[in-house]
Amino acid sequence: MNISGQAMPTGDGSATQRAYNTLRKMIVTGVLKPGEKLKIDGLRQRLDTGASPIREALSLLTSDNLVERLDQRGFRTAEISAENFNEILTLRCTLEDLALRESIANRTQDWEEDVVLAHHRLRRAKTEGSEAFEEVHKAFHMALLANAQSPILMKFCSQLYDLNIRYRYLAGSALNYQKRDVGEEHSGILEAAIAGNTQEASERLLTHYRLTGEFLSGLLGDGALG
Repeated sequence: MNISGQAMPTGDGSATQRAYNTLRKMIVTGVLKPGEKLKIDGLRQRLDTGASPIREALSLLTSDNLVERLDQRGFRTAEISAENFNEILTLRCTLEDLALRESIANRTQDWEEDVVLAHHRLRRAKTEGSEAFEEVHKAFHMALLANAQSPILMKFCSQLYDLNIRYRYLAGSALNYQKRDVGEEHSGILEAAIAGNTQEASERLLTHYRLTGEFLSGLLGDGALG
């Protein structure tokens, strides 16, 4: 399955999976710019794979809302806009709040240990300046939600994470946290969740997202990401 929970095509599945993962990362991290035409031949050479896996991967990425299909003219990376970002942020806050509340309601010792471990890995990656930071960052946020026992909800939360984080990558060095201690924000969410304090955990999580969202919305309004 891909990261959105869809079944991968049979036959050349491994090649399609590799192409999907690589293209997804290139789009999310901004290597492929918003609105950029995605030509099969160019991508085939860039990824050193066949045309068929590229086409299949691009089709899967349209379902993730990271790629747009152009009628009879191929594909391009999804455009960005203030309206799109605000919709993503609203949906992410709504669905993750629901998932977090369910996850805490169902909390178990195994879940608590998984969340604590994910947070430890996140702090270590941040301290070491690891290239894997974004991977463990997502793993921490998804671990918080993992005990919701709702695969469809988790699929959407994972997809919205990628759509949201794409804007943060596009902001690049413009996004600074001089007035925030993001590590402390993560710790606060963790502590409230482990303590079973659902309301506090929810409030901390939503504040965490909205603070970043306000800054990114400002950049979009100034045209800094366009």
